[in-house]
Amino acid sequence: MPPRKPASAKSVRPKSAARTPSRPSRDVLIPLAKRTDAGPAVPRPNKWLVKSEPSEFSFEQLLAAPQRTTMWDGVRNYQARNTLRDSMAVGDEVFYYHSNAEVIGIVGVARVASNSYPDPTQFERGHVHEDPDSDPANPRWWLVDLQAVRALPRVVTLDELKANPALSGMVLLQRGSRLSVQPVSSEQWAEVLRMAQTAPRS
Repeated sequence: MPPRKPASAKSVRPKSAARTPSRPSRDVLIPLAKRTDAGPAVPRPNKWLVKSEPSEFSFEQLLAAPQRTTMWDGVRNYQARNTLRDSMAVGDEVFYYHSNAEVIGIVGVARVASNSYPDPTQFERGHVHEDPDSDPANPRWWLVDLQAVRALPRVVTLDELKANPALSGMVLLQRGSRLSVQPVSSEQWAEVLRMAQTAPRS
């Protein structure tokens, strides 16, 4: 992993910084008590896309992690936090997207493997994701566990996604979109899987 910079409580990270496989895996999933402020019920299962730089935590590392599972820690953007905390649920499907990579695009499929729970790194003294202003009684940052399902037959590149009119409404492709956790419609999900099975245009 690249050298870590000290984190600021006010910093906003546009990407997820997942735990490396060398850190202990969560063998026991921690359920979250039913929230009363999470808004209207969301139909299940939902589909999502998460971003990670492969130099920080690649899909190959997720596949190699114990039980192919890791906690998706380090998200420090409020909108992405809200999605993790209030909308994601066990069984939801997730596209794994490599950003800032030699080949940028969707590389694999994962699933949400836990209910949301407070990100423990916000309370770790000296951790790059420490947030000294976060109150343990009312945590600011939340996460879910992600489990790798399978690698796609090939990378569906960002350029291919942009060139497909059927994906024009995808959050990933909107101008200024930098969210590390974002929704994907069922139609978009099916189209990306179809593209992964098809040879790219020359």
